[in-house]
Amino acid sequence: MSDDPYRVLDVDKDATDAEIKRSYRKLARQHHPDRNPGDAAAEERFKAIQAAYETIGTAAARKDYDQQRRMEEMFARGGNPFSGFGGGGRGSNPFGGAGGGGFGGGFGGGQGGFDFSDILNQFMGGMGGAEQQFQQQARQQSRQQRPPQQAPPTQRGPDIEAGIDINLQQALSGTKIEFGHRRLRICKRCNGSSFNSRKTCPQCSGKGVESRSSTITVTVPAGAQHGQQLRLKKMGHEHPQGEAGDLLITIRLDAEEGRRWEGGRLIQEVAVPYSTLMLGGKIRIRTPAGKRVQIDVAEGTRIGDRRRLAGHGHDGGPLDIEFVLAEPEQVSKEQREALDKLRESGL
Repeated sequence: MSDDPYRVLDVDKDATDAEIKRSYRKLARQHHPDRNPGDAAAEERFKAIQAAYETIGTAAARKDYDQQRRMEEMFARGGNPFSGFGGGGRGSNPFGGAGGGGFGGGFGGGQGGFDFSDILNQFMGGMGGAEQQFQQQARQQSRQQRPPQQAPPTQRGPDIEAGIDINLQQALSGTKIEFGHRRLRICKRCNGSSFNSRKTCPQCSGKGVESRSSTITVTVPAGAQHGQQLRLKKMGHEHPQGEAGDLLITIRLDAEEGRRWEGGRLIQEVAVPYSTLMLGGKIRIRTPAGKRVQIDVAEGTRIGDRRRLAGHGHDGGPLDIEFVLAEPEQVSKEQREALDKLRESGL
């Protein structure tokens, strides 16, 4: 893949969809060719921002990108491409063993995205004698790596990783979210009996599982934190001859306009006029809890400087404020005259 779209848009990978959109709008305005006429570097940057937003700018596009990225990470580990389905020793089985989840993590909830049947076709069949050879190698690997008379490991479907976005108030009080969930489930026709056998099933093409969608209600507990993970037991991909994996949902809190999460910490941008940065002064901000707080700006404060306010973040946690330059949309006649004098003075 080309440049990481999260990095290009200056957001963390656990950013909410709304935060991604806000960051895109800010960067697009900053680097737009109309604002930077004749600047080839700005034009190139603008194109990269546009391409990144097309990649992860919608929930569906982002899910597809994250799924593909997880697949590439799986193959990048080298060796047997099936190793991502359950760890060493059982990697030849695409549904993995008790520790599984590597591959399944790439197929989160929601509608759309990759076609599970197509993926299973690619990995488990459609290549003539390749599937038969694959099964033979799996049996041989199992015999080599398992002592005689040892019971085979419990088979387990891969886990599924997904994310849901909620606002700060929903996180404080708790909420219920309708969640579109797609996963591999045991074939209704053959009840999974065609998997890893010579049987054929017209419904699942001998895979023992089929892709099915449903809508589930996810209960987010009161006091939820950004990045907190909910585990829904047995709601991951089902194994045709074993247990179902789990559904792992990461909660993403939308920090709203002017705020963002950074490494689990809430950052709030505070726009300050240049004169206040240079000479010092006082400004007032509104915290995530809606409180108005006065802040002293020290003389010589620089853009990007931060200050931590204890107890003013989400759910009483810390809030880091970051000073940014206030950029007026228009400059009055008096302000322009003052700027001309400052320029003449060398400032």
